[in-house]
Amino acid sequence: MSAQVSVAKATDQATARVVLIKLLLFAAALAVLPIASFFLSSKYIWAGDAIYAAITAICIANVVLVAYIVLSILEDRQSSEVASERREAELKKDR
Repeated sequence: MSAQVSVAKATDQATARVVLIKLLLFAAALAVLPIASFFLSSKYIWAGDAIYAAITAICIANVVLVAYIVLSILEDRQSSEVASERREAELKKDR
């Protein structure tokens, strides 16, 4: 029984680590990409027009946020499927 508990704890810690790394990567992307897109689009695409460059930066920020939300939903679905498979396996084992 204690082996099962230690495996479960290790799995939970690995999952938490992956979630934290994903959060940090998206936080860094949310900090860097809009600012970089503002300056790069202002200089190379919009020829100094700050309003269009700001709109570009806003769009990039929204893309990063939507990507994080979509990946989080997909990860949640995957983890709930794994949990339901574990429950089914335990129920079959108990019978």
